[in-house]
Amino acid sequence: MRQLFSLLAFTLPLPAFAAEPPKGAVALFNGRDLTGWHGWDIHAKGASPSDVAKLSADERASKVDTWTADAKKHWSVQEGALVNDGKGAYLATEKEYGDVELWLEYRTVAGADSGVYLRSTPQVQIWDSNQKFDEKNPNRRPHLGSGGLFNNTPGAPGRDPLVLADKPFGEWNAVRVVQVGERTSVWLNGKLVVDHARMENYWDRKQPLPRTGKILLQTHGGEIRWRNLFVREIFAPEANDILRAAHAKGYEPVFNGKDFAGWAGALENYEVTDGAIVCKPGKGGNIFTREEFADHIVRLEYKLPKGGNNGLAIRYPGGAVHVATQAMCEVQILDDTDPKYAKLDPRQYNGSAYGMIAAHRGFLRPVGEWNVMEAAAVGHTLTIELNGTRIVYGDLSGVTEFKDRTPHPGKDRLSGHFGFAGHNDAVAFRNIAIKKLEARK
Repeated sequence: MRQLFSLLAFTLPLPAFAAEPPKGAVALFNGRDLTGWHGWDIHAKGASPSDVAKLSADERASKVDTWTADAKKHWSVQEGALVNDGKGAYLATEKEYGDVELWLEYRTVAGADSGVYLRSTPQVQIWDSNQKFDEKNPNRRPHLGSGGLFNNTPGAPGRDPLVLADKPFGEWNAVRVVQVGERTSVWLNGKLVVDHARMENYWDRKQPLPRTGKILLQTHGGEIRWRNLFVREIFAPEANDILRAAHAKGYEPVFNGKDFAGWAGALENYEVTDGAIVCKPGKGGNIFTREEFADHIVRLEYKLPKGGNNGLAIRYPGGAVHVATQAMCEVQILDDTDPKYAKLDPRQYNGSAYGMIAAHRGFLRPVGEWNVMEAAAVGHTLTIELNGTRIVYGDLSGVTEFKDRTPHPGKDRLSGHFGFAGHNDAVAFRNIAIKKLEARK
C-alpha cells in the first residue's frame, strides 16, 4: 500500500523548541518534515471533498500525489517551524477527525490571508487585522481580527470574532479550538473570539457540517509560519458535557432525577432508574410535564437500546391523543441503524418531525451511548440539534405533504406540554431542561 510519508516519525521526540502536547493530545507536526500531511489544492476543479469522495482509490491517490508535489515546492521546515511562502496547495492531515480540541501557533506578515479548515471545511480565519474596513466589500472585515468562522453566512454567530485579539507582526499567535458537532469555540491568544457557534458547511449550506474530515492549513497572500500543532480527540461523554454546559443560563430542569414530580400521563409505564426516565419494556404511552410551554428549547440526553423507539412530544395538548398528529410534532427518537428500519419513510428516521420533515442522518451515537438533543420551537419553526449538529430546520406551518397523507392538525399549535411518546422499548432520558423564550413580536 502506497504511503506518502513514514508514520514512524510520530514516535520520535519533538524538537527542543516545541511545547509539550497538552494532556491526551498528539502532535500533528513533528518539527522536522511533512510526516502525516499531504497536499490538497482544494479549490482546483474536481477537488472539493464531495468530488474527491467519488474517486476510486487509485484516482484519489494520483490526485494527492500531484497536490503533494506542488505543496513541497512552497512548504518547508525552518528552525522547527512549518513555513509556507503564501502560494501552492494547502496542507491536509492524513487522518480525519471529528470532535476535537486543537491547539496551534502561527506567525504571519502584512497582507497575508490564511486559515484553518476543520472537517475539510473552511475555516477559522487568520489575516492581517491592520487592514481598514472596505466599504465596497462590507462582508470582508479583517479589521475585527482573526479567529472568526469567516465562511459562515454574513451576520451569523461566529462569523466575526467577538474581540480583536491579534498580536503585532513578528509575534506568535496562539489558537485553541474546541469543536463538538458543528458547535465551535475559538480562543485567540487566550481571548474567546467564537463562542459555541455553528460552523456552516461551506460546500453545501443545505447540509450539516460533515461528521469527520481533515484539518487543513490554508495559505495565500503572504508567508505564514506554524508550530506547536496539537490535537486531542473528544469522545462522547466529554462531548455531551460540553454541549450540556454551553450557554446553560436560562435552562430549568423539568425532571429531578428521582421521581415523577411535575409529570402526568401514563406514568405507570415508565420508571426512574439511575437518574433517568426509562420506558418499561413492552409498555408505552404518553407522559408529559404538567406545565405548558410556548416558545422554548428543550435540552436532554437519551440512550437507545437496539432497535429502540420513542419520541419527544412538542407542544402536546395532553390526554390520550396521537402525539405525532395532535401535538405540534413528535420528534422521532429511534435506533434507525437497526436493519428492521431500513425501508422507512425518510420522515420517520431519528430526529425527524415525524411524518413532516426528514432529519439529516448519520449523527446518532452507537446504541448504548448517550446522545444530546436540543429541540427548539419558536413560533412555527422547529430546529433540532443532535450531538451538536443541526439536523432539522423548518417551518411546520408550511408543510403540506405528510407521511401516508395523514393530516397533522396539531402542527400549528403555539403552546403545549413537553413529554415522551413511548413505543414499548426501554429508551432512557436524563438531564431534561427547558429554556423559555420570549415570543417574537
